[in-house]
Amino acid sequence: MCGIAGFIDFHKKSTKSNIQSMIEPLHHRGPDGEGTSLFKCKNTTIGFGHKRLSIIDLSKTGKQPMALNHLHITYNGEIYNYQDIKNELIELGHHFNGKSDTEMILHAYAEWGIKAVERFIGMFAIALFDEKKQEVVFIRDRAGVKPLFYYKKNDLILFASELKSFHQHPKFEKKLDINAVAAYMQYGNVPTPHCIFKNCTKIKPGYYLKIDLKNKSQEEIQYWNVYNFYNKPKLNLSFQEAKIQTKEILKSAFNFRMIADVPVGVFLSGGYDSTTVTSLIQTQSTTKVKTFTIGVPDIGLNEAPYARDIAKYLGTEHTEINCTEKEAIEIIKDLPFFYDEPFADSSAIPTTLVSKAARKDVTVALSADGGDEIFGGYNRYDYMHRYGKTLNLIPQFIRKIIANTMGNISSENIPILKNKYNFHNRYERIKTFLENPNKKEIMLSLSQQFSNEQMKNIIKSEFQSLPTMFQSKEMLENFKSPLSYMMAIDFQTYMLDDILQKVDRATMTNSLEAREPMLDHRILEFAAQLPDEYKYQNGLKKRILRDITHDYIPKEFLDRPKMGFAIPIAKWLKNELREHVEEYLNKDRIEKQGIFNWDFIAKLKIDFFGGRKEYDTQLWYFLMFQMWHERWMEN
Repeated sequence: MCGIAGFIDFHKKSTKSNIQSMIEPLHHRGPDGEGTSLFKCKNTTIGFGHKRLSIIDLSKTGKQPMALNHLHITYNGEIYNYQDIKNELIELGHHFNGKSDTEMILHAYAEWGIKAVERFIGMFAIALFDEKKQEVVFIRDRAGVKPLFYYKKNDLILFASELKSFHQHPKFEKKLDINAVAAYMQYGNVPTPHCIFKNCTKIKPGYYLKIDLKNKSQEEIQYWNVYNFYNKPKLNLSFQEAKIQTKEILKSAFNFRMIADVPVGVFLSGGYDSTTVTSLIQTQSTTKVKTFTIGVPDIGLNEAPYARDIAKYLGTEHTEINCTEKEAIEIIKDLPFFYDEPFADSSAIPTTLVSKAARKDVTVALSADGGDEIFGGYNRYDYMHRYGKTLNLIPQFIRKIIANTMGNISSENIPILKNKYNFHNRYERIKTFLENPNKKEIMLSLSQQFSNEQMKNIIKSEFQSLPTMFQSKEMLENFKSPLSYMMAIDFQTYMLDDILQKVDRATMTNSLEAREPMLDHRILEFAAQLPDEYKYQNGLKKRILRDITHDYIPKEFLDRPKMGFAIPIAKWLKNELREHVEEYLNKDRIEKQGIFNWDFIAKLKIDFFGGRKEYDTQLWYFLMFQMWHERWMEN
């Protein structure tokens, strides 16, 4: 795991000191070593930079940038099946100097060209320069576990693992994209492939981008697509046959991700996904797996007792990390630096805390993200099944009356439900999709904090809604069940731009490599073709995954409501962070900035501090943007 950065400068004015400056802000991603290379070609100057976190082959033979004859690479990630591919290459006559997966990538590319990527099982963001062909290729892994930003203007191309590298190049122009600001306010992140700055994008997962240095042309090609598997007929397997095959794929994926030359641990929350990962790994291991759980008891965030019981049952070497509310709040001031594009998922706070603590004992940690998106675990899938058809049967004028009534009743006044996890946000979203309860609108309303209509009152200037994967029409109608549709969209939106960005930055902040065993592409390819009822049946979510887990852990250990990394944002905004709200969200500052309409923010503050607790997330979105803006646009 590492940080990469570089440039392609057709003006030939960028220097080695520029690439050195670009990798300096990435030190947290790779504190174990660094390297830079400068290539002066006929039409361009190319700079490759690398900050190394040593995981595989800790010797100097693993140093990057690395070269093999006319091929040069700087790369962030891990190819877990590198030894299998390496053995195949040795049989074909290739000779290796070291033991790194980086060297294997170069040999594989020399042997098979870009087709080599189809053999890779792993997470990766690769920049590869072919001197002979005079082309540079950028490649991103199928799920988008590893980030790769791209900037292009005036015959200058920049690339990096994080946006902060771009600020170090003298020719980078940081111009805010107001359309991206609007998208952030709706989703809490800037959706791929868009970026908060103009002329800047994210390389899309499952794609590679080829730059021809001779004529400056570029070609974007998709090598993997989630819809290729959702658009297939369901497998004709009994549930037990499907369970056996699913378990074997999971075992393979999980075991691959235990390969390292440094200590490896597992984040264990006590939920089904992390318990599945831990169970399958521990039962196949002769040594105790290191597991880690975070708890912040004084804010009610404490899954430690559940994780402790599971760890004890499985016999892992378990570490409980208890933090105070003060420690959690102190992290907030650092979020804008590490999340250098506006980001509003408050669970970044506990994720950063557990990563910081785990780094004391391990260099690699397995996180169980992806289980919900692949096996049907989110409550919104339940809502679609339970209420989607029913809502469409209700006449529109009645739905409108219900929505208006809900608008006049605070979620704080709803008995019992007001104490449920995330109820206040869901209450707000239900009002939105009552207007138009089709699959797309329900999915959007469950994913957006502000509707398109509200956005017109939020953003001061003219803006356009950015196209996202929510508008995708790639799923064929005869395969478009509500569950498959929602899972495919979530895989390409919420998981990519929220979950994976959160985990990458939280772990890399602490020089910890996060691996995502559930996101092995073979798991999704198989699970997408399983019958829906094997994933969701009569309200039972993640059915097949639960059944596999129960082979290792008794059901009573896990039979409880989903908790999540719930942070008491409303309480903090009203108390501990009240000064922050007044500092960053005041009339003078907002009007001077000229991005948002002050009247909307003023009313939002009045409503929230007047008791409308359901507006806490919306206020948090504004606060996180303002803190980001101060760090990266004002300083």
